[in-house]
Amino acid sequence: MSPFAVPAIVFITVVTVVIGAFGYKISRNTSDFLVASRTVSPGANASAISGEYLSAASFLGVAGLIMVNGVDMLWYPVGFTAGYLAMLLYVAAPLRRSGAYTLPDFAEARLRSTGVRGLATGFVVLIGWLYLVPQLQGAGLTLTTVTGAPSWVGAVVVGAVVTLNVAVGGMRSITFVQAFQYWVKLTAIAFPAMVLLAVWYHRDGAPSPAQQPLLDDGNRWLVPLTELGDHPLFIVYSLILATFLGTMGLPHVLVRFYTNPDGRAARTTTLVVLGLLGIFYLFPTVYGALGRVYAPELLQKGNADAVVLVLPDAALGGLPGQLLGGLVAAGAFAAFLSTASGLMVSVSGVLSTDVFGRLSGGHGSVRDFRRSAMVAGVVPLLLALQAGSLGLSTVVGLAFAVAASTFCPLLVLGIWWRGLTPVGAAAGLIIGGGLSGLAVLITVLGPALSGWPGALLAEPAAWSVPTSFAVMVLGSLASRKRVPADVGRTMVQLHAPERLRLGQ
Repeated sequence: MSPFAVPAIVFITVVTVVIGAFGYKISRNTSDFLVASRTVSPGANASAISGEYLSAASFLGVAGLIMVNGVDMLWYPVGFTAGYLAMLLYVAAPLRRSGAYTLPDFAEARLRSTGVRGLATGFVVLIGWLYLVPQLQGAGLTLTTVTGAPSWVGAVVVGAVVTLNVAVGGMRSITFVQAFQYWVKLTAIAFPAMVLLAVWYHRDGAPSPAQQPLLDDGNRWLVPLTELGDHPLFIVYSLILATFLGTMGLPHVLVRFYTNPDGRAARTTTLVVLGLLGIFYLFPTVYGALGRVYAPELLQKGNADAVVLVLPDAALGGLPGQLLGGLVAAGAFAAFLSTASGLMVSVSGVLSTDVFGRLSGGHGSVRDFRRSAMVAGVVPLLLALQAGSLGLSTVVGLAFAVAASTFCPLLVLGIWWRGLTPVGAAAGLIIGGGLSGLAVLITVLGPALSGWPGALLAEPAAWSVPTSFAVMVLGSLASRKRVPADVGRTMVQLHAPERLRLGQ
């Protein structure tokens, strides 16, 4: 592997700590730690959201899936990006206008129910930790691939650095970190991809003989719906539903919209995010396709997630391959650091306000936030060290399914339907979250299943999301008398532009 990989990783880690230290100097109160005092501009926030959203699954996992399963896996990046369109249309601006600090804040403000708030807190923590585990495992995979070090070393390094940054600077600190790391990741994946494409297409002044195997039908690149199990069409549609709707239910993404100054800025932020993600996702496909040509041994080893790290040296060799390999390793580590930072802030925020704050008799202080950050970092690290090797995109896809089955119905119905009641919301969260969570546990920890049982559990969104929506609606209709008395005022707050409400 590249001798430049370790210096590049060390450089990214040091820069992350330095930027985090800068955030520490200007983070003074609880609002700074939770929502950066709502002062982040759309451009900076879009870069930060893109930085935290492009996780291990995006940087490594998508390329690995495409390498193994071909073009069918393009639905992952399509769904990951298209989810922001749904967020732009239905959630971004009203959520910011709610004035909430966290998702549980929104749930209580909309439904006037501490019970629903408690359920929301539990699912924020569950989804955050489920998403954090593959980030830490991806860090271990990266360090093992480039140095041969034990996989736990990378997980511990990322866990320690992120916990430190979040604890000392909170949201204000990681905003700077994530915005910087998006551009690092884009450079680290785009520049090597363009060089590798040029090498593949035209080596030594003549068309490369590697072109034909890549484009050959025998590699299944032109055959749809292969290698997806016994019911591929169901799996594809369920995957699309999970990624498209799951985005608007991811706590670490939603909390960033609270940092915008107003609803209009939140919408602008979402629009810019669509562009930034669309550019990035052009490139993992290149690595997955070329991996079949230059690194086919990864398929036999069952280590396709490493294709982005291995490909530069395998295709180029020598100093150019080593330099590009170091750049890619730096980008991969930036992916783990930025996504883990966002997840840890979202989990720390709800733990500080709903657990440690309640225990101390308040509503969450800077001290409570820092204590929460320690818990939010240690638990998933222990899980990552104990869990076996998991496909990065597979586990993240399951986290999307849980988010789509819980917070997506809560937000869509809570924002757009006056009739949602605490009873209906609680029932939908319990049923949708319980069913999708059970599917995740069986898929990750249980025996491999085939036929319809295997398909339904591997991609549960197609049935768990409609079930959650239906339960929330039916539960609310059965408890009409429990609609909050001030729902009209809440709806005005969510939907009326700030200038209109302030009489400007």
